[in-house]
Amino acid sequence: MLHTAIRRTGFAALNNFRFQSRTPRVIRSFSVFGARRGDASPSLIGPGAKTGSIPTDLEQATGLERAELLAKIEGHELFDMKPLILTHLGTKTNPILVKSVDPERYVGCTGYPSDSHEILWLKLEKDHEFDRCPECGGVYKLVFVGSDGD
Repeated sequence: MLHTAIRRTGFAALNNFRFQSRTPRVIRSFSVFGARRGDASPSLIGPGAKTGSIPTDLEQATGLERAELLAKIEGHELFDMKPLILTHLGTKTNPILVKSVDPERYVGCTGYPSDSHEILWLKLEKDHEFDRCPECGGVYKLVFVGSDGD
């Protein structure tokens, strides 16, 4: 009985092999380069180095890295990394206002007065009327200063 079961399994495997070898193989193209859009800002794509030379950071950088370098050359920071100054505990009538060019921003709350609880990260969104810290109850409101198309 066991011998018959092994023979059946062997024939099934052989039939599967024959079936697989008859099916045509599909070859798919693979590319490591992303699609380029025609409306890409030329200022965010560097010119690159001339042949035989070593590129500088400005020549080689692209995207956000290049935008940050260009902002530093102009004398200002691209990203606002300063801590929020809390003069009061935010309430619904008087929330802590957080400006953002993005429709959402993460803010770390440590309570009021500062460092009264462990840091909790809150996700502020422009569609929300306000966002509240679950630990201290501080209310934050995102002030969207960007454009909707970006």
